[in-house]
Amino acid sequence: MSDHHSEEVIVGWEHHPFYKNCLDVMSAAGRQIDLDPNVYQRLAKPRRVLYVSIPVRMDDGTIKVFDGFRVQHNTTLGPAKGGIRYHPEVNLAETSALSMLMTLKNSLVRLPLGGAKGGIRCDPTTMSRREKQSLTRRYTSEIFMLIGPDKDIPAPDVGTDAQTMAWVMDTYSAQLGYAVPGVVTGKPIEIGGSLGRVDATGRGVVYTIIEAAKRLNMDLGENTTVAVQGFGNVGYYSAKIINSLGCKVVAVSDVSGGIYNSKGLDINAARNWLNEHKTFDGFPGGDKLSNKELLELKVDILIPAALSNQITKENADKIKCRILAEGANGPTTIEANDILNEKGVFTIPDILANSGGVIVSYFEWVQGMQSFFWSEKDVNNKLWEIISSAFNRVYDFHQANKVDMRLSAFAVSIEHISKAMLYRGFFP
Repeated sequence: MSDHHSEEVIVGWEHHPFYKNCLDVMSAAGRQIDLDPNVYQRLAKPRRVLYVSIPVRMDDGTIKVFDGFRVQHNTTLGPAKGGIRYHPEVNLAETSALSMLMTLKNSLVRLPLGGAKGGIRCDPTTMSRREKQSLTRRYTSEIFMLIGPDKDIPAPDVGTDAQTMAWVMDTYSAQLGYAVPGVVTGKPIEIGGSLGRVDATGRGVVYTIIEAAKRLNMDLGENTTVAVQGFGNVGYYSAKIINSLGCKVVAVSDVSGGIYNSKGLDINAARNWLNEHKTFDGFPGGDKLSNKELLELKVDILIPAALSNQITKENADKIKCRILAEGANGPTTIEANDILNEKGVFTIPDILANSGGVIVSYFEWVQGMQSFFWSEKDVNNKLWEIISSAFNRVYDFHQANKVDMRLSAFAVSIEHISKAMLYRGFFP
């Protein structure tokens, strides 16, 4: 890594397009609710940022040093909460922007949690299990002083999973000498994970689509076509659950490209093929298509569930869906959002559409703190309750103020957190 590169990993977040994007939406939403400028100033910057270097002995005996981050954006409503991402593009600006979105997401769905995000700049796909374990345990010991069930509760994100969280929990618990299941969420069931957590984000995406379809008088049946970009946890469960409602998932994709079948894809067969071959190439049940082509298909529902900045001013006018449900964080740029609005696309913004994951993470944390666990049916019912009432708040604001759903979601969220911040004041 060049010096210039590592410098860019650490500084200059205000100029990063994703961070700027978040600030632009926040200030536009702030104008809608006459936000106190002092509150805006505080929300525009993260409260606390930790950079750590993580030395790991690789399998070949060499030592490699990775860049790691933990950013706590705001803790007004409760302990900070947010995932840990392992990806080659992780940097401080992106991590800070994602932590801001977590603050707003938690405020929007009225959870008693603040916002945080963590990440390590690495490529987990090229690392062995032992290397990933060493990386995770060293990272946990480096951020130990910041995390805890009452302070900051990490969760899985891109490139991490339940196993990663188990290592974080074990490393943290070992330092204290007793088991602390509440330090992370998204854990395996056996060590205090919650039923319904694995599919929670995808399920939440589908719950918000059901609410949107009601408002648009759309029938979600066999004539409803769906395309899903990204076939990780969120994409797969969104596809599987919307398919179980009778909708026809005609296209799915991952990093390497996708598959299309106008009669509808067999979601489980696609998943099994991908697990086995690591690519959709040669999948017998559909034709090959690129990620770019998938986004531009004429479908009723489009679910971008991959990475940020997928829908930009370059391709927004080619988007032909009725409902855009953002499973990923920040898949649509501000300019693209304006184009989609003019086209009459109904967007369910990320902080609402993909909030199912953090809602059930919150349930997991509560269950862990009480050592009392719920049934999957209870989890799904409570998820429906929280996410549908959040949808109603956003939709009502959208109708009353004649502004788009993204601005409405941010406005509803910021209104809630700014009241909390003004009540608490600041010290000294």
